[in-house]
Amino acid sequence: MNYKTLIYVIVLGFLVLGFNQQQELPEGFVYVKSEIPDLDVELRYFGTNNFVGDTIDGYKSNRLILTKAATEKLKLIQDELQQQNLCLKVFDGYRPQRAVNHFIRWAKDLNDTINKSQFYPDVKKRNLFKEEYIASRSGHSRGSTVDLTIVDGNTGIALDMGSPFDFFGHQSWVNYEGITEAQKKNRQLLQTIMLKHNFRNYPKEWWHFTLRWEPFPKTYFDFEVE
Repeated sequence: MNYKTLIYVIVLGFLVLGFNQQQELPEGFVYVKSEIPDLDVELRYFGTNNFVGDTIDGYKSNRLILTKAATEKLKLIQDELQQQNLCLKVFDGYRPQRAVNHFIRWAKDLNDTINKSQFYPDVKKRNLFKEEYIASRSGHSRGSTVDLTIVDGNTGIALDMGSPFDFFGHQSWVNYEGITEAQKKNRQLLQTIMLKHNFRNYPKEWWHFTLRWEPFPKTYFDFEVE
């Protein structure tokens, strides 16, 4: 083996090792896909399709992280839905505190409204804190809160919930009446199965659930999603 070939093999080895490495998570946390391989994950803050319109601080990959306790319950929900040819799709799980800080900085810049028409058309940006769509601390940073919906098992198309994920407005409130009966039925399906497995909902966001008796109720983590 000549010198150039040796260097190439060494570099390739380091690259392969790097791609296969996972960060060491804090005790009690897991990469969810390692426990639920068929779970559909689209972390919206690892991209631009979100209310900020940019990748959010702390999101370096599309890898869903949750506490092991929350993951175990989520697996039960996925298994039960699959009996109806349905599946879960997750938009966010563990969220670093630095991401929440990014939201706070963004909210204070009243001139940055690039995605207002899509995500908060009827809410003034200066009122996002007042109306509790954004907060200085998030349950997501404790690792047992998840944002999700239900999709068709054959097509992967999300059930119609009456408003899109992360839409700031009354349309996203769980008990909003101005949606169709079919949309109400879909919301009720999600609410019922999540509650059955000990996830409580945030009433202003049909997609937002927190595990009851979460393992870290007062700890806000800040390790990155990578």
